[in-house]
Amino acid sequence: MSQNIRLKDKFYGCIAGVHVGAAMGAPVKGLSHQEIEAKYGIVDRLLPYERYKNGWARAAGTTEDGVERQKLMITAIIEKQDRVNAEDIRSIWVRDIKSEAAGTIAEPFETTLLSVARSAVPARDIGKYCDYAGLSTASSACQPIGLINAGDVRNAVADAFEIGQLYQTSKSYAVRWAGVSAAAIASAAKPGATVDSVIGDIFRYCDYSDLTHKIDGSKYGYLRDNVIQELDSGLKRTAHCTDFHELKVAFDSIYYGCGVPYCNSFANEAMTKAICILRLVKGNVYDAILAGVNMGRDTDSVAAVAGGLAGTLQGAAALPAELIKQVDQATALNPFTNNQRTIKEQADGLYQAFHARLQRINTFTETMLAI
Repeated sequence: MSQNIRLKDKFYGCIAGVHVGAAMGAPVKGLSHQEIEAKYGIVDRLLPYERYKNGWARAAGTTEDGVERQKLMITAIIEKQDRVNAEDIRSIWVRDIKSEAAGTIAEPFETTLLSVARSAVPARDIGKYCDYAGLSTASSACQPIGLINAGDVRNAVADAFEIGQLYQTSKSYAVRWAGVSAAAIASAAKPGATVDSVIGDIFRYCDYSDLTHKIDGSKYGYLRDNVIQELDSGLKRTAHCTDFHELKVAFDSIYYGCGVPYCNSFANEAMTKAICILRLVKGNVYDAILAGVNMGRDTDSVAAVAGGLAGTLQGAAALPAELIKQVDQATALNPFTNNQRTIKEQADGLYQAFHARLQRINTFTETMLAI
């Protein structure tokens, strides 16, 4: 699938897929797929929208809170030119976030987390103060963690566990799904990666049975069930689907929570849907975004994750250039975002950081082999 895709194009495809997916999915976030179809038919374009009833009319192409978290991770990686930890990202968070972000481009609960981040509490303990332990807060944003670990799936998972604790408690299943997200990107960045090889790496590196035993003494591997077995069940349930219309219906009896805060936005649902979409569309980035946007419920997260994965596999060639241009234009108009870099500037910065990391590894290897 990706034999002829250069690594630099994979980085660009990933960030473009995430940002376009998030921007296209944001206007219909929280709607069921039936409501989307009744109001829009099929959403296949960027739309203006408003959120929180705060009077801010967002230009078509405006991204959401997940991209804001991703941007903080990208900045941390660019400045460090290496893998990052929770403390690295915390320092960028408290430095670059704007006071007006909460309730506009960031979720209201992040105000509490930011207050904790500005204290002396260790970065890995900040997520303990989040009331919503299962959200896709980290899993929908940690693509840069996969990219700086391109090809190194094991370390991508380890870094996602570390960074996920900025937003959720260490034992939450959301942190484990963040590991799945980063693992999938690191795997998709490999030369010659395919949809099947990405799914294979997820099953290989995200079986957390041993980790569960080490953390809490459980002998039953229940956290593994919440990840690998749920993903396996989703893949089997949707194996017969031939288009995204069939896919969204197949999930109706599984993911239908309502009546509680953020009922649409849990990590297990978003990640399972995104990976099933990736298989359905055979890695095509535009088709992946289209499916995620029209899936209903957490549309921006699902479209961003599916688009980022497909973009890493196939680059951005299948993504219309006008969509990327419109997202960049909306970013330039966004007064609340933590930075206004273009998609290409962010992708190129990550690629340069990865090369710097690789050069250090090569230098270390040569030094040690010379002994």
